[in-house]
Amino acid sequence: MGLFQKKPQVSNSAPLYTLGLQKTFLVVGLGNIGKRYDNTRHNIGFAAVDYFITQQSMSNWIEKKDLKCHLTAGTIGSTRVIVIKPTTFMNLSGEAVQATAHFYKIKPEQIIVVHDELDLDFGQIRVRVGGSSAGHNGVQSIINIVGDNFGRLRIGVNNINSNEYDGKDFVLSKFNDVEKPNIKTLLKEVNSIIIECIAGDNLSHETRSFL
Repeated sequence: MGLFQKKPQVSNSAPLYTLGLQKTFLVVGLGNIGKRYDNTRHNIGFAAVDYFITQQSMSNWIEKKDLKCHLTAGTIGSTRVIVIKPTTFMNLSGEAVQATAHFYKIKPEQIIVVHDELDLDFGQIRVRVGGSSAGHNGVQSIINIVGDNFGRLRIGVNNINSNEYDGKDFVLSKFNDVEKPNIKTLLKEVNSIIIECIAGDNLSHETRSFL
């Protein structure tokens, strides 16, 4: 059994969209496509949105080549929620975010990006709107294309062993045996934060510890 919950199969059929909703949010999980990246620290954004859509009973992922992503959609209360995983690889994530936001007419302030954060320890989650990329290439790509006024849900992946590695090598490594048992708790906390953001129509600037 894999570290994360089994991912829904990618479908070629279109999701159902509900008309007449008052607002729309775009939730973006960052990561790299390909089995070699599964369960790595850099792909925790993918794992988080995989968990989120199962908890919200959303349909299977659809490959949307024109939007450069895997996509699904659903509703939370009166809000339409579009969820994507870019298929561009991390460094070009902004292309998928821009294409999807343009297609669904979503403003930057209605976007939540979920990604790994090397400057935070495992066990911490930081949320905020705006700011720099802090060296994260996927976030920088989004900033370069759509601006910086979008929400970030930053998941700490650092630990005491990170200094033994180059930063790039460390984020592409897998979680250790101490961290693995806490992944589900992490994904539950991220799921709750995303729902809070959507329900409250805003993202407060705060740092939470889930351990």
